[in-house]
Amino acid sequence: MTKMRYSRRAVLKGGAAAAAASAFPAPMVWAQEIKDITLRQFGTGVSNLNDVATKVKEDLGFNLAMTALDSDSVTQRAATQPDSFDIADIEYWICKKVWPTGNLQAMDVSRIANFDKISPIFTTGKLTPDSTIAQGTAPSTVGFIPEPGATEFADEVTNWMTLIPTIYNADTLGIRPDLIGRPIDSWAELLNPEFKGKASILDISSIGIMDMAMVCEAMGEITYGDKGNMTPEEIDKTFAIFTEAKKAGQFRAFWKSFDESVNLMASGEVVIQSMWSPAITAVKSRGIDCVYQPLKEGYRSWGGGLGLSKSLTGMELDAAYEYINWYLSGWVGGYLMRQGYYSAVPQTSKDFMSENEWGYWYEGKAATGDIVSPTGDKLAAAGDVRDGGSYEDRMGAVACWNSVMDENQYMVRKWNEFIAS
Repeated sequence: MTKMRYSRRAVLKGGAAAAAASAFPAPMVWAQEIKDITLRQFGTGVSNLNDVATKVKEDLGFNLAMTALDSDSVTQRAATQPDSFDIADIEYWICKKVWPTGNLQAMDVSRIANFDKISPIFTTGKLTPDSTIAQGTAPSTVGFIPEPGATEFADEVTNWMTLIPTIYNADTLGIRPDLIGRPIDSWAELLNPEFKGKASILDISSIGIMDMAMVCEAMGEITYGDKGNMTPEEIDKTFAIFTEAKKAGQFRAFWKSFDESVNLMASGEVVIQSMWSPAITAVKSRGIDCVYQPLKEGYRSWGGGLGLSKSLTGMELDAAYEYINWYLSGWVGGYLMRQGYYSAVPQTSKDFMSENEWGYWYEGKAATGDIVSPTGDKLAAAGDVRDGGSYEDRMGAVACWNSVMDENQYMVRKWNEFIAS
């Protein structure tokens, strides 16, 4: 594995970063004072990881205090408590709710050393020039603003970003193939009576509704104009189908946290459910057969990034940009990709992964040796291929993004009625 160490000089080199260099204090002042800086970051447990905070202290010298919350709590805090955090690690659909509040500050692209290496999914919205932007809140549609202070999003790349992208993935259903015993190839299987009492869906409305839509469309029950922006009639039809299934006993549980989803699957109480990639990793690390199942209708995707509180200024603001540049320089990307995620700047992550790891996780190649998690647990053996194949295969099959709809308030009310039914 190639060993690299992040340095300020590496991040700040080149004309594109000249403006950033001028914003940093003189090295002597920085060295003396940086140890006293603590940046407060919050987000979901997906990427608020203690190992990242430890590595930040080692490489950059300052402290990163992380708080992990569920998605709804993340949204509420970002929208109502801008003085309680410095960095918000949030998903792009959450940004759509938070940005209009004015609680985050615009981020200067010229201070991001690897901006030109960021995946086009976050800039143009297209994996390739010929790609179609999937339904829902695609990151590129809420990623830029025309100028600082603007509350409306720009429809093209500008010098000002709402979030600096960090992580994304193509999500699908997790299954226990050892307990199911037959092929699964459609989202419709989530409501198959064969799995009565052994299915689960996540209890996060803006994400769960998209999984519901993938299921209803796969069943042939509803053809949506835009799954990411449903009409009230489409919302009603969707919940009618799922409420009927719920009352018939289809669902074992509705989970909100990563740990809940892992325990449901690892125990065998659930055999098919909405899942996130590291949850699959966690189940497999226990020696239990668990698959992130590619489905013929495609994936539901999401992307996240780092946003800065409007209250962040001075040396703390400089440190935050330093941290973001470090985040995109490769070590974190390699760590996250070993959990099955993708880095917003995949090429820098390659420098922190072995050829075997890169081939397995990114290129869809058969492993040439054991594949292990960031904590050393064995996930795959020589000859195994990643569920869904290569980066291009997986991200090229995205059907929709996690979304905030025009009818969001109505949808959330109907979601709460569904959970309570």
